[in-house]
Amino acid sequence: MTPTANAPLQIALIAGEDSGDQLGADLIAALRRRYPEARFVGIGGARMQAQGFESWYDIRELSLFGLAEVIGHLPRLLRLRKELVARLIAAKPAVVVGIDAPDFNLGVEQRVRAAGLRTVHYVSPSVWAWREERAAKIGRSADRVLCLFPMEPAIYARHGVDARFVGHPLADRFALVSDRVGARDFLELPQNAPVLAVLPGSRSSEVTKLGSVFLDAARRVAAQLPGLRIVIPAANARVHATLKAMLGDGPTNDDTPILLDGRAHEAMLAADVVLLASGTATLEAMLAKRPMVVGYRVSPISYRIARALNMLKTDVYALPNILARACGLGDQAMLAPELMQDDCTPEKLAEAVLALFHDSQRRGEIVAAFEQLHRALRGELEGEAGDHAADAVIELIERPR
Repeated sequence: MTPTANAPLQIALIAGEDSGDQLGADLIAALRRRYPEARFVGIGGARMQAQGFESWYDIRELSLFGLAEVIGHLPRLLRLRKELVARLIAAKPAVVVGIDAPDFNLGVEQRVRAAGLRTVHYVSPSVWAWREERAAKIGRSADRVLCLFPMEPAIYARHGVDARFVGHPLADRFALVSDRVGARDFLELPQNAPVLAVLPGSRSSEVTKLGSVFLDAARRVAAQLPGLRIVIPAANARVHATLKAMLGDGPTNDDTPILLDGRAHEAMLAADVVLLASGTATLEAMLAKRPMVVGYRVSPISYRIARALNMLKTDVYALPNILARACGLGDQAMLAPELMQDDCTPEKLAEAVLALFHDSQRRGEIVAAFEQLHRALRGELEGEAGDHAADAVIELIERPR
C-alpha cells in the first residue's frame, strides 16, 4: 500500500503515555522525511501532535496506574478499543504501530491484523526478564516487533517472530560522560553542595500516591545532610500543581526544595543521588550516570490481585537492575536499591539515599556499571533510534504482500 497522487500514505500510531508520545514523535519525524505528504492518525499526545499527528482520542484515556485503577475503567477501555479498531479498519492505513502499552495495544494489533492490516509493536514487553512465552503471543499480534534492547531479537527468533533491534532513543540523548557542572550552572545550583533529585512519577495518579512519601523522605535526608539542595522536576502542568500543593506555601531559603517545570534530564545530571519512582525515569537516571534509589507503590488491592494471580514473575523491578542482570553484570544486578510497596516508606527511602551519599566508592562503582549499560543500549548501530525504527516500518510498508 503505497502513496499515490490522490491518496497520500496514511500511518496509524497508538501511544498510551508520555514516554510513548516521545517515541511516536521521533518516529513520525523520521517517517515524514521519507513520506513528506503522509498523514499520521491514531492516539498520541502533545509531542506527536507537534509533528502534525491527528489524535482521535485524548492520550490520557490510556494513562492509567495499577490493576485496580484499570479494572475500574475497564468497560470504558473496552468500548474505546472496539471503537478504535473499527475506525482503523475503516481507514485502512498502510500500517498500524502500537507504541508500548501492551495490555491495550496488542489487543488492537491482533484485531486489525486479522482484518488484513499490517502491524508493528514498538517497544517489546520485557520478555527477556520474565515470561518469555509471551513472545509467541506478541507475534500473533504484530508483523514486526521493534526492540529497544539488543538481547531481545534473539528471544523472539526462538518463537519465529520478526523482531528488530532499533536502539533505545534515550541512549541517544545522554552523553557517555555526563556534565554535572553544566547542569548545575543551568539550574543555578552551587557546584560544591550535595544535590538530591526527587521524581515521584510522571502521572498525577502516581504523584498522588508517592509524592508525600518521597517529599517526607527528602526532608529526612536534608535534616541529616547539611547544605543539601533538593530539586523536583514536574513532568507536566498537572503534576506541577499536585506537587506545589504538597510542598505548601512558606518562606523560601537555600534549603527549600526547588520545583521545576520539566527539566528532568538537567535535574538528574545535576544531582549526586536520585530518588525516583520505578519506570522509564530509572533508565534516564542510569543514562545520566547517577546513583539512585527506586520506590514504588500501587494500591493495596492492585498488589493483592497481582499476588493472588501470581503475576509478579521477577524479584527486581527497576530497569537498570533488570538490564544489568540481562547483560550479565552478575552481582551488580542490584545497582539501584528498590523499596517496593510496604517497604516504600519515608524512613527506608531516606536511609537508602543517605547510604549512597555517604559511600563515594559505591557511587563510583555504580557509575562505571551504568556506563557499561549505556554502551550496551547503543549497540553497534549508527544514527538515531527513531531513524532505525522508521527504516523497519518503511521496509514493512513497502514489502510486497
